Amino acid sequence: MITYDELYKQIHKITEVSNVFLYLIEERSMCDTQITCDLFFDYVEKVKNHLEIQDNHLYASILRDGDDKARKVAENFMSGSIEIKRIFQKYLKKWSHPGKHQLLITNYDKFNSETQEIFEMVLNRIQDETEHLYPLIRSISGNMQKVA
Repeated sequence: MITYDELYKQIHKITEVSNVFLYLIEERSMCDTQITCDLFFDYVEKVKNHLEIQDNHLYASILRDGDDKARKVAENFMSGSIEIKRIFQKYLKKWSHPGKHQLLITNYDKFNSETQEIFEMVLNRIQDETEHLYPLIRSISGNMQKVA
């Protein structure tokens, strides 16, 4: 079982790490530090875990118990998840060496702007979840504490 509290804690941590990382990379020299790299890969892991939990636990009840409109919302979130994962993977391949927990920044300005875009995309997704997905699940299940 996953609770709303657990999801909100995940969201809070993702947002917190995102804000700190984006602040750090404003200074080019910070991009090459181990702390920044560790923070980056912590962020990557948190985002992947959050999306995986949603894929494995959230959509089934909506698709099973929801009306056509609710199922459409779930389908949109699922396709959005697939797209975020695809974009995220492309970004990771370009800017990092995951096996070595290392950032590969060949063009700082491009890295900075693409990172801003990716992180904004994730934060927008999180906002959509809290404003649309979670209330929908609550309305279908009637459970205010447990998601699935």
